[in-house]
Amino acid sequence: MNTRFLFVFLTLLALVANRAALAAGPVSAAPDPARLKLASANALVVDAEAHRAVYAKAANEVTPIASVTKLMTAMVVLDAGQPLDEALAVDIEDFDFLKGSQSRLRMGATLTRHEMLRLALMSSENRAASALARHYPGGTEAAVAAMNAKAALLGMTRSRFADPTGLSPDNVSTANDLAKMVGAAAQYQLIRDFSTTPSHFVEVQPQGDVMGYNNSNRLVLSNDWDIQLQKTGYIREAGRCLVMLVNIASKPFVIVLLDSVGKFTRLGDATRVKHWLETGRAMPLAKAAASMVKAAAPTAKARRPVKGTFAPAKFVKKSKARGN
Repeated sequence: MNTRFLFVFLTLLALVANRAALAAGPVSAAPDPARLKLASANALVVDAEAHRAVYAKAANEVTPIASVTKLMTAMVVLDAGQPLDEALAVDIEDFDFLKGSQSRLRMGATLTRHEMLRLALMSSENRAASALARHYPGGTEAAVAAMNAKAALLGMTRSRFADPTGLSPDNVSTANDLAKMVGAAAQYQLIRDFSTTPSHFVEVQPQGDVMGYNNSNRLVLSNDWDIQLQKTGYIREAGRCLVMLVNIASKPFVIVLLDSVGKFTRLGDATRVKHWLETGRAMPLAKAAASMVKAAAPTAKARRPVKGTFAPAKFVKKSKARGN
């Protein structure tokens, strides 16, 4: 009798567990793309583990990409194998006469190639990116040629680079192509480290001035995000852009957001993507608004002292350089 009772009990338990599993749906199932509403004109979310897109919006449309360009600049600079401790000086050729963007790196300001790379990636410093390309073997023209050659090698068939900073609207790509570029850039440890540095101080020679820079992407300051690589971009023709490799729900995803209107729209879209991947549901409007406010506010991580620098991070003043 006891054996029969145990058999019935276990059978009922199995039925209940099976119904619960069916109600929850398959664990590996991707969320419904119809539930994700983004403001960015072009968007792509790729499951980097499975190598497949789980969401796409005008992902093959060619559009300017602004300072997202700097990821390709960094890759060809590192590919050239030049000494990272070599001092590079800002020259008149590095000034932006196209958009009139500002920079605190004045004429003659000198930093190592290592620090120029960091500022170009974390703070989207245009003169730093220009100086890197100008000191590339063969100069800026050769650097841009190398950028286009690498794009072709990566299968970025609808991409074209015209300058190393992204200030030119002739730097164009698609969300699909940029996902490939993010995947390639993630193979470089320095690009991952520099693009996700929250804030940093540099000692600029020959005067020895100490300057603080913040990351152009506020999400790297948040404890809610596990960002492995990122790059922002902005010029009028491109709108606000953001690409990231990020761990969400214990899985790596590439997120590409292009042509967002409004200062915080790309951050709001990124937060909506994160919520959708974690829950399978659209983010409520009230929660989305709260996340935008949170993105605009200082965080605890932003106030921590930066390792290996000269002063606490709370004294960092954001660079005036545009194109981020």
